[in-house]
Amino acid sequence: MSVRVGQQAPAFSVQAYDRTKDGTDHQFKEVKLADYKGKWVCLYFYPLDFTFVCPTEIVSFNNAVGDFADRECVVLTASTDSAFSHKGWCDSHADLKAMKHLMLADTTHALSEGFGVLKEDQGIAYRGTFLIDPNGIVRFISVNDLSVGRNVEEVLRVLDALQTDKLCPCNWNKGEKTLN
Repeated sequence: MSVRVGQQAPAFSVQAYDRTKDGTDHQFKEVKLADYKGKWVCLYFYPLDFTFVCPTEIVSFNNAVGDFADRECVVLTASTDSAFSHKGWCDSHADLKAMKHLMLADTTHALSEGFGVLKEDQGIAYRGTFLIDPNGIVRFISVNDLSVGRNVEEVLRVLDALQTDKLCPCNWNKGEKTLN
């Protein structure tokens, strides 16, 4: 069974590729969800390195890392590729050379399976997006089919709404009135 809104996010410990220092400092490290206790986490999955839709999403999330940070939210991305594949892709793709967030390597598929986004017949992840609150509770889930990219602005809008801890009407945006 995969995780649902309102449930504790699955704990994980995976290898990650970190290019966040200055774009030239390549390192691999273990990353745990527990490392981010007390912070919001935006975890988004993508199918594969060296593909076509995926870099458009990664670049969009990467461009918004500051917007997420302003909201005390860490951005993490994951695919079933290895951390070495992530490094090779970032090294070879001009738009990925300026990565500001970690790329998780889900080579065992346990992370994708735990979050319910594993496409088992291909061993890849669907385009799943999860917002996890500072207590580790999943507060938002969105999963797209392989061919459709997601909207980062919508993820930010939902994060803003969740952080009000109030009732937010349809199409609500930050700064608008909430419901009483």
